[in-house]
Amino acid sequence: MRPLEGDWLLVDDAYAAQMAERARLIEKDAAAVHALDESARAAAEELLDTVLAALPEGFVQDGGEVTRPDGVRVALDHSNPLITLGHLVQEDLCLMLPRDDVHVLAGAILCFPSGWRLAEKFNHPMVAIHDPVPSYDADIAKRVQRLFHGLQVGRPIWRFNRLWDSDPTLHKPGPRVPRPSNAAEVAPYFRSERQCLLRLPVSRAVVFSIHTYVVLRSVVSEGDRVSA
Repeated sequence: MRPLEGDWLLVDDAYAAQMAERARLIEKDAAAVHALDESARAAAEELLDTVLAALPEGFVQDGGEVTRPDGVRVALDHSNPLITLGHLVQEDLCLMLPRDDVHVLAGAILCFPSGWRLAEKFNHPMVAIHDPVPSYDADIAKRVQRLFHGLQVGRPIWRFNRLWDSDPTLHKPGPRVPRPSNAAEVAPYFRSERQCLLRLPVSRAVVFSIHTYVVLRSVVSEGDRVSA
């Protein structure tokens, strides 16, 4: 994890295509990509306001409507904050609330999961969310929980993961498919998630955002080639 410098929300050259796919997924089966516990409603509304205040260049807000960089207009529905966010930004957004000294997934708009399903993780703590990950042991769980407890308002942090994949599909809810040991040498696609953590000042909820990139192997230069 590193301190986040620069913009939290990003618009890249895949924006229009990814937003069209997000709209398709939400329309097709909103319950598969959206969940909100009533205890997190105030946090979700705060998150919508936070995102609106942080929208990067290219967005134009006019009253109750936002025009996106691709020209699409989005009505601001504050009664359905996470769905509204799903039509605004490329990032998937998860809301983590403290309960019994752990943080649970109490709300999310999650269109581009990689090997997990929102319904199976909703209202579960971090250790249960990462149950299929062998390296996520009790020690890691304690360290992550300390990180969540210590996260300060106005001091977001970020990390990224990286993997080689044979399938460029963005919405891959699982189950997780084992990758061949030589994926880094032969897989045609590179997938990476830019993951940010920030604390909302009023609700004190932790926001976990995920910006997903999928590019062809040929796009990744030799200097940037990774083995993970």
